Amino acid sequence: MLLEVGLGMLLGVLGGVFGIGGGLLAIPALGLLGLDQQLAQGTALVMVVPNVMLALWRYHQRNRIDWRHGLLLGLSSLLLAWGGARFAVGLDAGAMRLAFVAFLLALALWNGLQLWLQPTAAVPKRLPSAGLVLLGGGCGLLGGLFGVGGAVLATPILTLLFGLSQVVAQGLALALALPGTLVTLLTYAGHGQVDWASGLPLALGGLLSISWGVRLAHRLPARRLRAWFALFLVGCALLLALKG
Repeated sequence: MLLEVGLGMLLGVLGGVFGIGGGLLAIPALGLLGLDQQLAQGTALVMVVPNVMLALWRYHQRNRIDWRHGLLLGLSSLLLAWGGARFAVGLDAGAMRLAFVAFLLALALWNGLQLWLQPTAAVPKRLPSAGLVLLGGGCGLLGGLFGVGGAVLATPILTLLFGLSQVVAQGLALALALPGTLVTLLTYAGHGQVDWASGLPLALGGLLSISWGVRLAHRLPARRLRAWFALFLVGCALLLALKG
């Protein structure tokens, strides 16, 4: 249990820094501990849901979130997150693992491209309601499929297409992720794909440390934070690939 709490604290810091709740690293870590892909995804969500709640509040304290935008993103992600999770629990675990590795590497490439495509400071653009609904739905679907909540997808799109700064995008992406992660956790739990004995200590560790990560995120230069995020995604993919 102490090891799991310590791991949860490490994941909480990283989840706070990158605005993702920690699930991206928890899933390959749990896979290395012997859990199959779906069980690792479901167990990681036990930590992710409370981490997202606390991180969302901490980001809102530092950069006020427009809750109208957050509601559009969150509600549109909700139904499709449920559909993605229902589909995921019936898939072959090995195929899911390989798909998740490819998913992480594609995200890392996308974030790396942002460093080249957006060399100067972001200029905020108007956030159209239709665009937010489409973004929320797409991120909810993929977040439910891979058990990562959708924030990791929304952040690079909000920075590149809508011109938000990295930390503002991460805060708004957490608003998108919260309802989707909750319904995804309930779906995985309903199919017996959650190890609560491992997930609860991870959640405790994450809650103890995620505020430190949020504080660090607001002290880092935006380009450095984005570069670290891309490297973080590659590291998660390599960890998961090792299980194979």
